[in-house]
Amino acid sequence: MDEPIHIAITRRVSRAHVAEFEGALAEFASQSLAEPGMRGVHVLYPPQGSSSLEYGILRSFASTADRDAFYASPVYRAWVRRIEPWVEGEPSYRPLQGLEAFFRTPASPPRWKMAVLTWIAVWPVSLLVPALLSPLIGGRLPTFLAAGVIGAGIVIVLTWVAMPLLVRAAEGFLHPHQTTEDKHQP
Repeated sequence: MDEPIHIAITRRVSRAHVAEFEGALAEFASQSLAEPGMRGVHVLYPPQGSSSLEYGILRSFASTADRDAFYASPVYRAWVRRIEPWVEGEPSYRPLQGLEAFFRTPASPPRWKMAVLTWIAVWPVSLLVPALLSPLIGGRLPTFLAAGVIGAGIVIVLTWVAMPLLVRAAEGFLHPHQTTEDKHQP
């Protein structure tokens, strides 16, 4: 079974076409949510009052197959043709993996909340993994290699077990004023 896929896309927009682009982007973001395998879309606008013309789009897909199908779809190809006269350069696509993907939202929670949640996950995992692995590797590996194996075990448990569960459970703490509808609107 595939893991969810998270992609960060950035586009630079021509100053003369910002209003057209923003209107089209809102429409496309809403329309794209109906595509198979789409799990969410968030739009990041340049900060008000800044000179930046760079827009961010965070997309989540159920699987790599759904991601690939979306980027090959007529809906996506029509979007690219529509905005071509308004954008500068090529888009930048970056997969989000590991801990950075857990906190992805247009309005990221405060850093202190992310730090608290990460600490809550790291504390028990950093006790559990060494307790499980030390009897298996103790004395068989040099200390620095044993530490590397234990560190890898901690990272694996945090990335694929602890953080996904904890972030889901702490949604109200991370985003106390965000409704379900707000999470999917640009």
